[in-house]
Amino acid sequence: MTKYAILIYDDPTVYENMSPEAWGALVDAHSTFTKQVFELGGSLAGGEALAPTMTATTIKGGGTVTDGPFVETKEALGGFYVVEARDLDHAVEIAKLCPAPGGGVEVRPVVDPTMNPF
Repeated sequence: MTKYAILIYDDPTVYENMSPEAWGALVDAHSTFTKQVFELGGSLAGGEALAPTMTATTIKGGGTVTDGPFVETKEALGGFYVVEARDLDHAVEIAKLCPAPGGGVEVRPVVDPTMNPF
C-alpha cells in the first residue's frame, strides 16, 4: 500500500456563517468518510483540520516572518488526511468521498524519503 495525502481546499467564507447544525453535519460527514476509507479497503494514517488562514504565520526564504498565509487565494488548505491505498486510482476513489463543501480535494503521493520524487 502507498500513502497518499488528500488535501482539502475550501473557500473559508463558507464556514464563517455556518450554523452549529451545519457544522455538526460536516463533522458527521467527515466521521462517515473515515469509516468509508476502511470499507473501501484503504487505511487512515493520519489527518487533521487546520485553523483558518488568518491564523497562519509565514516564514519566507530569507527568514522574514509575516502574519497570514503564504499567498492570497480564494481557496485555502483547510485540512488533510493521509490514507494508504493500493494505487492512485484507489486513492482517487477514496478522495471522491471526502467532504469539501466549499471547494474540492487534491490527491498527492506521500514521498518516500529514500527516493527523489523528481
